[in-house]
Amino acid sequence: MVEFSTILAGFGDAFSLYNLAFVLFGVVLGQFVGAVPGIGPIMAMAIAIPFTFGLDPLPAIAFLVGVNKGGLVGGAVPAVLMNTPGTPDAAATALDGYPLAKQGKPLKATKMALFSSITGDTFSDIVLITVSAPLAVLALKMGPIEVVALMIFAFSILAGLIGNSLTKGIIAAAFGLLAASVGQDPENFTPRLIFGYWDLFDGLALPSVAIGMLAISEILHRLSEAHGNMRPAIIAKDTGNPDDRRVTWAEYWSCRFTMLRGATIGTILGALPGIGSTAAAFMSYAMTKAGSKDPGSFGKGNIQGIAASESANSAVVGANLIPLLTLGIPGSVGAALIISAFMIHGMQPGPLLFENQGRLVYGLFGAMIMANFVNLWVGQLGLRLWVKVVSAPESIIFSSALLLCFVGVSMATSGLFGVAIMLIFAVIGYLMASFGYSLVIFIIAFFLGPRFEKSIAQSLALTDGDLTQVLKSPVALALLILSVVSVVWFLRKNVHGEDE
Repeated sequence: MVEFSTILAGFGDAFSLYNLAFVLFGVVLGQFVGAVPGIGPIMAMAIAIPFTFGLDPLPAIAFLVGVNKGGLVGGAVPAVLMNTPGTPDAAATALDGYPLAKQGKPLKATKMALFSSITGDTFSDIVLITVSAPLAVLALKMGPIEVVALMIFAFSILAGLIGNSLTKGIIAAAFGLLAASVGQDPENFTPRLIFGYWDLFDGLALPSVAIGMLAISEILHRLSEAHGNMRPAIIAKDTGNPDDRRVTWAEYWSCRFTMLRGATIGTILGALPGIGSTAAAFMSYAMTKAGSKDPGSFGKGNIQGIAASESANSAVVGANLIPLLTLGIPGSVGAALIISAFMIHGMQPGPLLFENQGRLVYGLFGAMIMANFVNLWVGQLGLRLWVKVVSAPESIIFSSALLLCFVGVSMATSGLFGVAIMLIFAVIGYLMASFGYSLVIFIIAFFLGPRFEKSIAQSLALTDGDLTQVLKSPVALALLILSVVSVVWFLRKNVHGEDE
């Protein structure tokens, strides 16, 4: 276990004006990009990672955490005002947020989203801080066989829960593993699939693939929907009643059980790799509506619906770091991007992280707590400003994003070859999204590919190729059985989606 002196030193490192400045900048940037439909915190994180090269590890990662947390708050703004979620996880927020805004209460809706988001986020951070270290101790007892079984189980959950088609989910995961095999063989260090381009000997650069698939492909998708027309500015109605521009303590307190339920759902689902905040938001919304005495009011401007959605999707952010810090498995695309930042700064996510760099980990925890308070403060001051941001012409937003993508990738990969890879994967990402293949599964499979392959090689070496040795590991056997059960379950559940 981590010594108490290390924990105190980590929190002491976090609570400094220098780190506070980076957290503040990250939260402001996150809320800004979340408020602009089509960008989102994931794109902002992908673009920002190369610009953290010159920073120390703690402020760099604290900045990215601030972007991620701020983006979830900002994503609720266009969901409420335009019925166009700035992030996918805000889609459930739009169900009641937009009708409430149409009634002339846009500030009440956005403030309820803000307060619920901070509540759920703080809840999951507390769970992360208290359970991650003990889980890391348990994870140290897992060998290569157990790791392979765990990754197979993670892939089965990913494939079933992301997207409407299990088959397409599996294909996306397989494609991600294929892309991960480009470069040197991790066991024999021989080149594979480089086609004479020795720039690929070290594999495809994660910044090139992530930014191309997530940022550039999304910009292409948004531009294809514009048809050459700039969208009009958003005009938010206002009734003039002060009560319609604020959330009273009585209204907030009346949602306490809803937010607790949402935070619990988000924390549990966030701790499972790949399920994501979108699923958590809709599950919380559905359970809140089912348990309500007036289910007919949902979808017509009920603040309980906003509280259910936002508390759940924000709780996923902290919980996503539980599998990342304890097992080295990213629970979402945002966590996958944070893990790449870890590796850039010389940190290897996994159970040994607490033993080798415990002070830095608890510094990160301190930065997360600080980011929650900054998020609340910036959100209170900035909601009116983000309303103005939403009305910016898309031509300005996307041209700026493209410029940042090109500059960021060229810096991260030290040349234009990485930019070329980014553009190739932008086209691939656009086509995959157009045909319903999950980009989330691809990115996570791409990141986990090398470790998955290495664990298989180690397992085969330990068992001398005898697969029956798996029967001697109860943990691995249980995970493999759960993998089969989950695949069968999701296959039956999604069979109707396949026929459509």
